[in-house]
Amino acid sequence: MTFRYFEDFRLGEKTDLGRYPVTEAEILSFARQYDPQRIHTDRDFAAKGPFGALIASGWHSCAMFMRLLVDAMLFESSAIASPGVDGIRWIRPVRAGDTLRAEAEVIEITPSRNRPDRGLVKHDCKVFNQQDELVMTLRTLALFGRKPAARGDGSA
Repeated sequence: MTFRYFEDFRLGEKTDLGRYPVTEAEILSFARQYDPQRIHTDRDFAAKGPFGALIASGWHSCAMFMRLLVDAMLFESSAIASPGVDGIRWIRPVRAGDTLRAEAEVIEITPSRNRPDRGLVKHDCKVFNQQDELVMTLRTLALFGRKPAARGDGSA
C-alpha cells in the first residue's frame, strides 16, 4: 500500500476495505464489555427473540468496520483525526459466521481554510455480509495531512 496524503484522494474514488469474519466469541466478548443487552449476550433469550439468534451490537459492527478502515486506508496515510461520523444506520443484523466486507467512496474533498497543512475527506461507507446484503451505512469524516510541497506554508 502506498502512503496517502490529502491530495491523493479523488472525488468518486471507491476503496475496497477488505473482509472481516464475525465470530460468536467476539460478539459475546464485545457485548459483555460494552453493550450487555440480552440479544447480544444471552443465547437462549436471543433464540426466542425477533432475530432467532445472537446478533452483534451495532457498536460492535462499527468497531469491526473501523478495523477494516484503519487496515485498508488510515494506517498508511497522513490521517490526523476525525471530527466525527455522520448518519450511522444499522440495516440488517450481523450474526456469528458472517463475513463482513466494506467499501468507501470519496464524496467530498475540502482543503482547510485555517490550516494549510491539512484537509477534510468525506467517505460514504457501506458494509455488506457474505450474501452482499447491506448491513450498515455511515459517512466518515477524516482530516488528512497535505503533502509537504503542497502546504504552501514554506515547511518541508
